[in-house]
Amino acid sequence: MAAAQEPTPTVIVVGAGMSGIFAAKTLPDAAIKNILILEATNRVGGRIKKTNFAGSSVELGANWVEGVKGDQVNPIWTMVNKIGLKTYYSDFDHLANHTYKQIYGLVYEESVAQQAYDSADELSTFSQNLSVSLSRRKQTDMSILASQQLKNHDFGEDYYFVADSRGYESVVHYVANQFLTTDKAGDITDPRLVLNKAVTKIQYSKSGVVVKTEDGSVYKAKYVMVSASIGVLQTNLIDFVPDLPAWKLLAIYQFDMSIYTKIFLNFPYKFWPTGNHTEFFIHANEKRGYYTVWQQLENEYPGANCLLVTVTDDESRRVEQQPDSETLAEIMDVLRNMFGKNIPDATDILVPKWWSDRFYKGTFSNWPIGVDQHEYDQIRAPVGRVYFTGEHTSEHYTGYVHGAYLAGIDSANILIKCAKKKICKYNIKPKSS
Repeated sequence: MAAAQEPTPTVIVVGAGMSGIFAAKTLPDAAIKNILILEATNRVGGRIKKTNFAGSSVELGANWVEGVKGDQVNPIWTMVNKIGLKTYYSDFDHLANHTYKQIYGLVYEESVAQQAYDSADELSTFSQNLSVSLSRRKQTDMSILASQQLKNHDFGEDYYFVADSRGYESVVHYVANQFLTTDKAGDITDPRLVLNKAVTKIQYSKSGVVVKTEDGSVYKAKYVMVSASIGVLQTNLIDFVPDLPAWKLLAIYQFDMSIYTKIFLNFPYKFWPTGNHTEFFIHANEKRGYYTVWQQLENEYPGANCLLVTVTDDESRRVEQQPDSETLAEIMDVLRNMFGKNIPDATDILVPKWWSDRFYKGTFSNWPIGVDQHEYDQIRAPVGRVYFTGEHTSEHYTGYVHGAYLAGIDSANILIKCAKKKICKYNIKPKSS
């Protein structure tokens, strides 16, 4: 007797990160239960990923719940508290007291440093107000990111650092476990999730889609939901057949993929200030972005003797292309300029490399100058039976974890509207003049 064949899925979801999982959960909630999730890596979580460093569980990617204690409750904050993840308030209010010159230690003239920070705040407020003004007059924004940041304040301006052995990714698992079967240990065993399946080709027509993976597997469905990052969509990892239309490709390539690299360092003992209001400090180097923003992690990882330094974009790319030993040497020079020549060498370094990873190509998307609602609609718009989701498709929260969450729900609802109600037209607002 021939073995029973698995039914053809209604929807294939490409990617098991935050957006992919939330989209996949929303579909069964609307009675589209015949789904299949194809994940390129060996895990669920996407750009929310933990690892062990110096005996502590640290976050390689997303680390903060950004936007807490506002007029509205951030849905990620709700879930973090629901599962009891350990979080720590990030206090950025005392940087003027902990700003270091390029050499020779602290800027002791606190008023000088504070004046610089006040000027930056004034510029940010001006940009936000101008953004709102332009939007009300239906003019193209000089920087749509300003209005995005302003809208984020609905959830609040407080940031909370996640430091829990279960990892921030447990939020994604919490949602996945609501609709995917697990074993007694809590590991996902549901056959609707298939790991290590890198999608390399999506062929689409009026009748359905055919999805091919790197190992030669072929899957058919009525629809496909692509949650790959904007950085991946800008590469040739996934071949769309036929090619995506010119308007879609243009919108994809108009967006930016930012890189935010958190470099972790471990030392034999602490030589930096600790205690209240000392968590963050700044190194004012003449080279922009050269190991500038520092965080001591005594609250989050007591006794671990760990520091975190952040680099972004061009510096991130440069650091990813050199040996970690060179990065460590550069960092130690900076630290010795701040704290003196007698500080100990770091015993370990961890440099995440999101840009080099072909499955991510960065950490979060960014709306560049000149991009407005028109391009956003194009980014999110489906092409035939191919749908798109991800934090880059979030109207108000691009780049945020809660943006990924909300985008997954919104994109799934667009698909549901077509699949269940046969309302498949997606309206794209005209370009602002």
